[in-house]
Amino acid sequence: MARRTRVLSALALAAAAALIPVTATAQQPAPAPSAPAGTCRGPVKPASQMTVEACDSPARIIEKAANIVPTTGQLAWQQREITAFTHFGMNTFTGREWGSGTEDEKLFAPGSIDADQWMRAYKAAGAEQVMLTVKHHDGFVLYPSRYTDHSVALSPGSPDVVAAYVKAARKAGLKVGLYLSPSDGAELPHAWHADWVEQIRAKQAEGKTLSLPERMALEDGDRAPAGQGRFGNGSAVTERTIPTLVPGDDRAARVKSGKLPSFTVRADDYDAYYLNQLYEIFTQYGPVEELWLDGANPWSDSGITQNYDVEQWFDMVAALSPNTVVFQGPQGVRWVGNENGTARETEWSVTPHTTDPWTGLGSLPNDSTDTDIGSRARLLGPDVNYLQWYPAEADVSNRPGWFYHEDEQPKTAAQLMDLYEKSVGRNASLLLNVPPAPDGRIADADLASLTAFGAGLRRIYGTDVREQGPGPYTFDRVAVREDIRHGQRVERFAVEAEVDGVWQRIAEGTTIGHERILPLPEAVTASAVRVKVLESRAKPHLGTTTLHLTGTPAKS
Repeated sequence: MARRTRVLSALALAAAAALIPVTATAQQPAPAPSAPAGTCRGPVKPASQMTVEACDSPARIIEKAANIVPTTGQLAWQQREITAFTHFGMNTFTGREWGSGTEDEKLFAPGSIDADQWMRAYKAAGAEQVMLTVKHHDGFVLYPSRYTDHSVALSPGSPDVVAAYVKAARKAGLKVGLYLSPSDGAELPHAWHADWVEQIRAKQAEGKTLSLPERMALEDGDRAPAGQGRFGNGSAVTERTIPTLVPGDDRAARVKSGKLPSFTVRADDYDAYYLNQLYEIFTQYGPVEELWLDGANPWSDSGITQNYDVEQWFDMVAALSPNTVVFQGPQGVRWVGNENGTARETEWSVTPHTTDPWTGLGSLPNDSTDTDIGSRARLLGPDVNYLQWYPAEADVSNRPGWFYHEDEQPKTAAQLMDLYEKSVGRNASLLLNVPPAPDGRIADADLASLTAFGAGLRRIYGTDVREQGPGPYTFDRVAVREDIRHGQRVERFAVEAEVDGVWQRIAEGTTIGHERILPLPEAVTASAVRVKVLESRAKPHLGTTTLHLTGTPAKS
């Protein structure tokens, strides 16, 4: 659910606010010393990324952080609170989680692909965006790419899954994200792969434990990777044109006339391959709202890796689809730090960076699994050179695995509600994976839990209890928001309620951001509620505060 105005109109919210006052007061810290003389004395203007200058005082760095604001794409993304993740691909039919890249394309054989049914299931859960794994780490591509044979083009019926997915999503009114794994097992160099398999056999003979990628490679024996050996092959970086036209390319006339853009890059074999695939998905299926760049590399521990020139990726995506937010990209979105679907109690959308976010994937100076991502101490670290708006995305699967396995069961509606409150309710987006089965449909068990979860979400958070009429009102959840168009500034706040004429503090929190849901130990009946901002980096800008009840109100 994005803003509550999607369910509850702005006028209704205004009327509700008139029924029971929700006020905000701010207690600001003492003014910090002014910045030193020099170039760092000019006004700080709002921006989605800023450079920390050597002459910036600590006070000015905090002032800059207070004025980091989301881009247009980020603002829209953060208002889409739930994204449904769709892991569907070769692994769906092999029973694996990570494929080897040597699988026969004919193994991908869905009887049908009911993408409309997927969208109905996702919408039932309250999703406003969907995300498809166009290419997982095995390198198998869910559309007929011009640049590899390891795709649906050689599968029974040659189904263009990406086209069906995007069409169904748009028809259902859902925004679209696409996942294109940078790692690619199908593109492992063939000679290296053959040597590696022999090393795995020797390791197994010695009784040593094999990693998951090693086990998958061993299962496939002497099958060579399905691609052209471009991943980590040490090829030269040369000037190349994207799109790289292939013989009989149907785009040639449009590229020549300028109807389709072209880009001159300097790239090795794999980077050129990856850029060409990005070009294909954005020009054939885009623009899209999110691009997901997974940072996993299953083969790095075995001695092979690919050095990505991500700056060229980001530049091309920005040119083809300006409002796309990139997972792990500059002014994009970041991994929350776990795959449990839960955000931190203190979750900052403003983060410090050592390196320019345009030059790498992620680039946080401290690991994204750390408890502290964006505190004042982190912002003022000696290695911080950049600040940017970089909100958290909390990913989790509805099942134990990311791909469908018949022997696994989905989460219950109650578990999903708990995840919603600990992700969306902690200033993150919930990325909920619901994998289709080999028959091309979302399983009935998943559909049932999603539907029950969505119904509960609308019942509890779709309205404010103050809509019921004159107060006092009973509630056990308080949802507090900042107007993040002005940035994220609140560092500590409290919620107080007037109960029988006496003001009581009923909840406290640190960060707010887009939304902070505070579950109360027990239901409260109050005639008025107020929010006190106790610490803030600058003048706070609060959004709407709403009151909710998880159970049925007791009769008076």
